[in-house]
Amino acid sequence: MQINHVAIWTEDIETMKDFYKTYFSSTPNKRYSNAARGFSSYFLSGIAGARLELMHRQDVKAVKVARSAEWIGFAHLAFSVGSRERVEALTARLKADGYQVVDGPRLTGDGYYESVVLDPENNRIEITV
Repeated sequence: MQINHVAIWTEDIETMKDFYKTYFSSTPNKRYSNAARGFSSYFLSGIAGARLELMHRQDVKAVKVARSAEWIGFAHLAFSVGSRERVEALTARLKADGYQVVDGPRLTGDGYYESVVLDPENNRIEITV
């Protein structure tokens, strides 16, 4: 089995596209829009072989929860950046740019070196070696 893509509903599709393009070196396709359905999306490539789809539709509303809350279902996206130094550098850059670092960088009990940050819409992003 191979993951083809993961999709995220977004409130602000342009901000989310810019975030993943800027910090995770992804390349977006041309924005797809279906006016009849009020739907738009981007596919971002260059993310570890799988693509990330960002989707927006006016009738899909955000669930407001505390930024640090977790719930059953989608937990996080994990991106491998290749080294501890890159984990630390990207985490520091995101923090300096105003994004919340939830955890780390640290060595986990199961041997991963990682940090966890929140993207612009509070999705958990794990940055790992």
